[in-house]
Amino acid sequence: MTLPDPDAVSRREFCKAAVALGGTAGLSACLGRDGGADDAWNDALDRDDAGNVVPPTHHVLRYVDVDRGDATRAAARERIEAALADLERTFERSPAGLLFTVGYSPAYFDRLSGVLPASVDLPTPRPLTGLEDPSFDEADALVHLAADEPAAVLAADEALFGEATAANGVRVTDASDLFDPVDRRTGFIGPGLPREHRDADGIPDDAPVPEGAKLFMGFSNGFAASQATEDRVTIEAGPFAGGTTEQVSTLRTQLDAWWSQESHAQRVAKLFSPTHADEERVGEYGERLGDDPGVADLPEDAVAYAREEGVVGHAQKAARAREDGVPRLLRRDFPTTDGDHTGIHFLTLQESIGDFVAVRDAVTGADVADETGVGSRINNGILQYVFVRSRGNFLVPPRGLRALPDPDPRGQP
Repeated sequence: MTLPDPDAVSRREFCKAAVALGGTAGLSACLGRDGGADDAWNDALDRDDAGNVVPPTHHVLRYVDVDRGDATRAAARERIEAALADLERTFERSPAGLLFTVGYSPAYFDRLSGVLPASVDLPTPRPLTGLEDPSFDEADALVHLAADEPAAVLAADEALFGEATAANGVRVTDASDLFDPVDRRTGFIGPGLPREHRDADGIPDDAPVPEGAKLFMGFSNGFAASQATEDRVTIEAGPFAGGTTEQVSTLRTQLDAWWSQESHAQRVAKLFSPTHADEERVGEYGERLGDDPGVADLPEDAVAYAREEGVVGHAQKAARAREDGVPRLLRRDFPTTDGDHTGIHFLTLQESIGDFVAVRDAVTGADVADETGVGSRINNGILQYVFVRSRGNFLVPPRGLRALPDPDPRGQP
């Protein structure tokens, strides 16, 4: 992939290409000056007309190993914190500026003396069903960068990992020598964007993805009623109180049959439920649902439901993992065409990784497949079209511990 001629395309199109490609080439042609600082997510995001959070449009996931030398640890921590604080000083805390998180893997903590407190559930990643055989992301850290402007994401990426000494016209601390890049993944989310990216493998070029859809499967996501609150996913006790856990599963989607063989009603039935299809609850891409996917009023016994209908919906199965009717996961996932193939970087925040495992078990629907005519993949939600390629678990510490935290940070300077 090469950058387009900046004089032949819009600035935004040029910057979108730069984010996907990475590197410093053309960065100066992207940058403006926004200003501001701070950190957060949901309280900094807009809402749509139905009250759903609108995520940033462009995303970069940077998997990196970090300096772990005990003799220089305090100095490395100080420089990394300075680099992160400089990003906050440089960009407004909003999608128009920059939002980011920093998480640390079990492998990072395993290399250090001491153990994580019992209040942190951060197991090493593993296969969660017999249907998957993923590789595991065991880089020390994951930095998630997100913004509406691709230029901001690219500038932050270069500031942290590309030896840049300035971002957005502001001088920043160079801590790039403390990071050893392992992988770089990109994606996007927003109405119309999946339709624009149908030239990737995994989906027909003429697939009728609606303009309003946020996903390659043709529907919206992120409904407020199906999202955990930030309070629900926050670690409540121990030295990492105020932090959260993060898991990222990179999924590849194979959607030729989804678009060429399934009708709209069948797609609705598999993604939501047959009831949604029969009652035409969804609309073209989910616009009739407002802020609620409408799974709470479905029969509680999904096995009996599937036995009668012959198919069970993805959202219908996921709702079984709610606690007292409350979702456990805060999704921040987004589509991707990494490797020139359609997929999803399925990023979730939760208080414990056990919460994610419980939801994954519910979505797999092994009990449904065992006790009904529904297969392990066929007519069992969307399992037939989605394949797990990699998975990683991370601890996102509270802001004061985000730079090289110790497993027990109570004595950390």
